[in-house]
Amino acid sequence: MIFRDRGIEIKTREQILAMRAAGLVVGRTLELLREAVKPGISTGELDAIAEDNIRSSGATPSFKGYHGFTGSICASVNDEVVHGIPGERVLVEGDLISIDCGAIVNGWHGDAAITVPVGAVGDDLLELARICEESMWRGFAAAKLGGRLTDISAAVEAHVRANSSYGIVEDFVGHGIGSAMHQPPNVPNFGKAGRGPKLVEGLALAVEPMLTLGKQDNHTLDDDWTVVTDDGLAAAHTEHTFTLTPQGPWVLTSLDGGAAKLAELGVTCGALAD
Repeated sequence: MIFRDRGIEIKTREQILAMRAAGLVVGRTLELLREAVKPGISTGELDAIAEDNIRSSGATPSFKGYHGFTGSICASVNDEVVHGIPGERVLVEGDLISIDCGAIVNGWHGDAAITVPVGAVGDDLLELARICEESMWRGFAAAKLGGRLTDISAAVEAHVRANSSYGIVEDFVGHGIGSAMHQPPNVPNFGKAGRGPKLVEGLALAVEPMLTLGKQDNHTLDDDWTVVTDDGLAAAHTEHTFTLTPQGPWVLTSLDGGAAKLAELGVTCGALAD
């Protein structure tokens, strides 16, 4: 491992492969949770499913105990943007839940999030979730070795602006990731291309757009964690951890490395051989 300017951690090939192991645990856990989401289940029950799967996979939940956080996932429902604490809340038909999950394998982190409809959900919420996820993939598709970090940011914003009037949350952004869950550099979901650190091999980033149905203004509840929209309208949150190889982006928390979604955008997945 070496460190470049601004404290950015650059990983070796072997360390990236270790992050892939953590990423697969996260990806599989989120797929379990996607299937488990239904009316009548509590966010605490989802958390228990996640922790059991993470630990039975030989990994450790990244979130549990992080600055005192009590869950293994963040479970943010409807107007909750991010950092919702799992507990007794029971999901009902028509809810929209964002689930953020992290895992550590041999000291290396993976981090990803999905937004899932609970039963039959309004078209407005489905569209919000769809654009949120699509914007993230546009960010990956814009990332190229030798490019700049905000090439990702600009691509995320451009897709949102071209397809909606949604708010783009500015207070919470993506981040570097590796031997710690949150590292430099920050990865905004808005801004002009061509700025920030150069995109190089061994850099790993978590890209995580958060969109709101109304304005992006938000505040944190008295629990000091849960972030909600000021106008009470719904939010969506999608995230994956990725790195760049000479062949293209490799999405470490996606079960297929991002191959299918990237192919839809005309981009080759740069998965490394194990």
